[in-house]
Amino acid sequence: MDADTQRYVESFLDALWVERGMSDHTLAAYRSDLKQLVRWLSEKSAPQLIAAGQPQLQLYLAELHQKRKYQARTIARVLSTMRRFYRYLIHQGIRSDDPTAQISSPKIGRPLPKALSEQEVEALLEAPEIETPLGLRDRAMIELMYGGGLRVTELITLRLDSLNLRQGVARVLGKGSKERLVPLGEEALQWVEYYLREGRADLMRGRISDTLFVTSRGAGMTRQAFWTRLKKYGETVRISTHFSPHTLRHAFATHLLNHGADLRSVQMLLGHSDLSTTQIYTYVAQERLKNVHHEHHPRG
Repeated sequence: MDADTQRYVESFLDALWVERGMSDHTLAAYRSDLKQLVRWLSEKSAPQLIAAGQPQLQLYLAELHQKRKYQARTIARVLSTMRRFYRYLIHQGIRSDDPTAQISSPKIGRPLPKALSEQEVEALLEAPEIETPLGLRDRAMIELMYGGGLRVTELITLRLDSLNLRQGVARVLGKGSKERLVPLGEEALQWVEYYLREGRADLMRGRISDTLFVTSRGAGMTRQAFWTRLKKYGETVRISTHFSPHTLRHAFATHLLNHGADLRSVQMLLGHSDLSTTQIYTYVAQERLKNVHHEHHPRG
């Protein structure tokens, strides 16, 4: 990469960091994308990065797909990097045209969320040792996450005053600081009450906290701490599917649809602002029903 190209690339990355607050990881990916493109242009004796045109860029993306077997999602990211870079050059008055303007992004199939079976969820719920305060806390957390379809951040930030045990609901602060009321369900409600009655005081040891689920130090849990605990329980019951805390939320939605819930109700329970976000779960439910039919129907 010559000195002029290097200068423009670095000033572009600096602008992204200042104006958009992009992470070091994202900036490193952008730098890598541009360096690989510069190397390819040099190997092809094509115009350098600053002057490259649509034909060269389109051929580069085609080679990523055909020769290097890049996935559509990766190619779309590379194209996004190029778009941002050339629009930056236009903004700086270095170029008057955008060579990526007529290049279409590859179609990316939306990945289906992984959902645990009902049997796997039952095994996971039974995994914590409820004879200990920590195990009792974990059981209540898993029950509540699955029973209410909560995101992990929503779960660990629940406050004591967020609960209305008499009505069996929790006030949850979701994405975009949007509040919603989540029904707890009988099982989740019973385990949360059990934890409050038998486990939380032992963890607090006289300390004061407004957070519902606390550690042995009396402080709120982190996402990483909860994931570590959940992963341990998954290994204990030998769940083969790769899963994360969010997988329980997927299971919540899928199992509701499997048992006849309508999509609009599931959308409200999940706190999705757009119904199209919820529709992905209908495909998961349909695939599961197909598998059930294939396995159990005499002519499946």
